[in-house]
Amino acid sequence: MSEDGKVDGGKTLALLWDRTRMQGDMPGFAKAITAILSAMRGEDDVEFNMTRTVLSDPVLTQKVLRLANSGMYSAFGQHVNTVSKAVLVLGTDAIGQLALGLKLIEEMTTISPNSGIAHAEMEKAVLAGIVAQQVADSAQSIHGEEAVVCSMLHTLGRMMITYYMPERWAMMCQQAGDGRADDAAPAVLGLSLEEVGSAAAAHWGLPKNLVNGMRKVGPFEAGQEVTASDWIAGLSTMAAQCADSLWNDDEAGAEEVKRITASYSAMLGVEPEQMQTAIEKAKAVAATDLTIAPLSKPAERSARAAAKTRQRAEGIKILQSGLNDMRDMSATALPGQMVSIALETVHQGLEFSRAVAFVRNRRDGTYAARMSFGDGVRERLPDMTFPDTYEPNVFHAALNSDRVIFIENARDPKFAAKLPAWWRNTLSEARSFVVLPLLANAQPAGFLYGDWDETFPPIQLSQTEFTLLNDIRALVVKTIERRHQLEAVGNRVA
Repeated sequence: MSEDGKVDGGKTLALLWDRTRMQGDMPGFAKAITAILSAMRGEDDVEFNMTRTVLSDPVLTQKVLRLANSGMYSAFGQHVNTVSKAVLVLGTDAIGQLALGLKLIEEMTTISPNSGIAHAEMEKAVLAGIVAQQVADSAQSIHGEEAVVCSMLHTLGRMMITYYMPERWAMMCQQAGDGRADDAAPAVLGLSLEEVGSAAAAHWGLPKNLVNGMRKVGPFEAGQEVTASDWIAGLSTMAAQCADSLWNDDEAGAEEVKRITASYSAMLGVEPEQMQTAIEKAKAVAATDLTIAPLSKPAERSARAAAKTRQRAEGIKILQSGLNDMRDMSATALPGQMVSIALETVHQGLEFSRAVAFVRNRRDGTYAARMSFGDGVRERLPDMTFPDTYEPNVFHAALNSDRVIFIENARDPKFAAKLPAWWRNTLSEARSFVVLPLLANAQPAGFLYGDWDETFPPIQLSQTEFTLLNDIRALVVKTIERRHQLEAVGNRVA
């Protein structure tokens, strides 16, 4: 504190930098952006540096390629298959800003600070970025990615103080009251929170255009000129305010969001109705991406996750029980009986929407569906027939490889060529499916098929489930081979 009783902002920042050195830059974000900024500042090898930086992160690689193939860059042709070409199409600045945003989200969503308040501020920043993304999409702006980054950084001052100087934040809340802590910042810190955020951004060496986009702006008066820089800063200001109001997912917050978006509508060039649509989309994304925000309903999500875990555990018990039954009767059961038990077991244990058993008829040279479980599938069985001659699709591939095949996204356009016409005509409601090939004496005898439609949450099979599926199909195959041996003996005797 200076002689006139005022807090010295310079000393506050010096203390802040000391604490970041001791605790790490929030934490690891500065290290992540150093590589990105170095790539953006490269000289002769700038494209190579950026390509190498992007390829070091699979998530960033995916985002960059998706952006390069988006309608926004259609003039370059939507066939960008390499990061090197994406760098040429997008430019290092655009990719760098996208990378900065992703890294910030990554750090803020994985961090576990001691202060729940700091965690909340970080999630609000992520929420602001989500809002900005949806509004920028509505505006069809070429500055969307930059605006998203600036929106996440808009409350950087709040994040820094709540994380590194919680005692000062407590003093601010005590002086101004909850929800108005920003007003007490000059008295307690000697700086506004916006100044703290700008100082932190400069301390990290963020590009000037991003620092400029973090400033509080607008809304402008009707007819007032809006530069690109103003538009980015205006959107980041609006997004941060909306995030604060959306956080608790209550009626008061919803009304405040309507007021905020209406006031910025003209400045951002987005109609109020479009704003509301964008906000609803942002809320849907946030409900999935955030963890502690009331908007994301964490208690309900945890309960659903726990229920699903219990459900999967029960499913494994069903698979194990069915496998035990198959072992008990493996010496005497006919192949058809074993297939029936196996199909019922996997249908119940994995909660398939539909399960179908296909049998190979060597004389006809076909595979045909013989039995099924699930609504609406029985009447389609006559159409589930296809030749046993090899075709380059996922079913023949499974039969040739003799291993369980799990298709997570059957609707991926890149995968469409691997799906035969009979499947598209009868089972195309499936989002994911599993194929259990049945090879007796190294020759395909048929396969079991099971799928999940949109009513079942996205799924990843565990190693335990894969092991049980392989054990189940091994018992079916053993029964088929024993039947073949008996038939061979019978033929010799005859």
